[in-house]
Amino acid sequence: MIRKFSAAMAIALALPLVARAEVDKKTERNWKGKCAACHGADGKGQTEQGKKLGVKDYTDPAWQKAHSDDEIKKVIAEGTTGMEGYKDKLDAEQINGLLQLVRALK
Repeated sequence: MIRKFSAAMAIALALPLVARAEVDKKTERNWKGKCAACHGADGKGQTEQGKKLGVKDYTDPAWQKAHSDDEIKKVIAEGTTGMEGYKDKLDAEQINGLLQLVRALK
């Protein structure tokens, strides 16, 4: 019997065990709804849209080291080329949750 996996379940399986403990369900839903189409469930950016936009691999230690928490939060809030900002759609706690998810991808 083949079972269908929910997108949240796919994201949970893609995240390391430590990350799963740190990321709540609401953050996973935000990632799925606002980020995964370009960044992928695993943060590698290997989706069709991610490839078109040149999305970076968030699991890359060099990328993680090169970007501060404040830089990442600013991009989530204000957006960047090809990405809308979410300051009017997400509160500070939700933005921080997405930051923690991105950091957990390393």
